[in-house]
Amino acid sequence: MFQRKSAWLLYILIGLAIVGFTVSMFNNPGILIKNLLISLLIGAVIFGLIYYFFIYRRMTSNNELKKYRQAVKQSKQKYGKRPKANPVSKPSNIRKKPSIKNKPSRKHAPHLRVIDGNKQKKKDRASL
Repeated sequence: MFQRKSAWLLYILIGLAIVGFTVSMFNNPGILIKNLLISLLIGAVIFGLIYYFFIYRRMTSNNELKKYRQAVKQSKQKYGKRPKANPVSKPSNIRKKPSIKNKPSRKHAPHLRVIDGNKQKKKDRASL
């Protein structure tokens, strides 16, 4: 019951707004444009204040975001900035520098070990 009354009240309010807008458009278009610009300016100021105090501050005060930015900064200090890949192919007549051989890598990592099991024995599942 309450929803029906509120719906009718909303329709009446929208209808009156449309009638008032059209009357104002024909009688005083200059004042109408001025009023629209003033209301847009007030709306933008209110939106900016709400955005600054409720959304922007919450985003900047987030601990995870601060930690992420600090980690990025430390990573850039440690590794430096990587040069961006150039889409233009490099000429092939540039001499390549001889590569320096690194230490030979180990076959097995010291923290990993093989656990010997009974791989030879397979259970016959059909006989169970």
